Amino acid sequence: MGFRENLLKKIQINQLTDAIQHSMGPTDSGQRMDRDAMRRLLEMGDYHYQKERDLDLYVLNQKEFLALDNELKIYRTTAEDIALRKSPTVKEMVSIRNAIKILNDKDVVVSRKAETVVRIQKELIQALDLSFTAADIESLAADGSEALKNGYADGVIEILSLFAELLGFQKAPKFFQLSHHHIWGRLEQPRAEELRFGPLVMFGLIHNRLKMIEEPISSLDKQGLEHFHQIAKKEDLAGLEGDKVWDDLKKAVIEKHPH
Repeated sequence: MGFRENLLKKIQINQLTDAIQHSMGPTDSGQRMDRDAMRRLLEMGDYHYQKERDLDLYVLNQKEFLALDNELKIYRTTAEDIALRKSPTVKEMVSIRNAIKILNDKDVVVSRKAETVVRIQKELIQALDLSFTAADIESLAADGSEALKNGYADGVIEILSLFAELLGFQKAPKFFQLSHHHIWGRLEQPRAEELRFGPLVMFGLIHNRLKMIEEPISSLDKQGLEHFHQIAKKEDLAGLEGDKVWDDLKKAVIEKHPH
């Protein structure tokens, strides 16, 4: 796959990771982990699926297996040993040696739950070739400009998400969200009661307008927030609009990654 496809895949990996982690509750909460999202995450890598009794296992390497259930444990042992510990037969349970294994798996468990998810996330991203050239960034900006000119909202949103990933921008937190807008920017929290958001880019779906505000906005600055809302509503108020936004994003990426 090319640079753009790999970067989109990285974004998808991170989105699935976030969804899985948010679905996890405390150990005693009874909350169910999003198993479908975890399965999709695993299917993005070169992991072999193996059915062992009633268990769904994924082979991570020659010595390690991930059991796809609410505990998300990674075991360093054999598939047969995992089956004995997690899904024993009555005959197996009568053995004292087996009973000890069933009651205590600390000797073979490598990680569990959130730690397991983060490991898979890192392995998947490390397998991606995310290197790029200035020509790749030029191409992204050109495609974004073309999508904006043609009113192709999905194309604009995709290119903006790629630039956001390259620049470390985040989707707007709830405080800075606007209806019918997609917004990304640099988010900081200098103190507990304050958020600072910017520089930021906003794409208005209704009027197909792309704008950029270069100076950060404080959640405590009422005047700045009012100006932010006015920029979203009206034309010719933002510092940068249209193709000038693509040019600025392109320049920012090349400056951040001069190699």
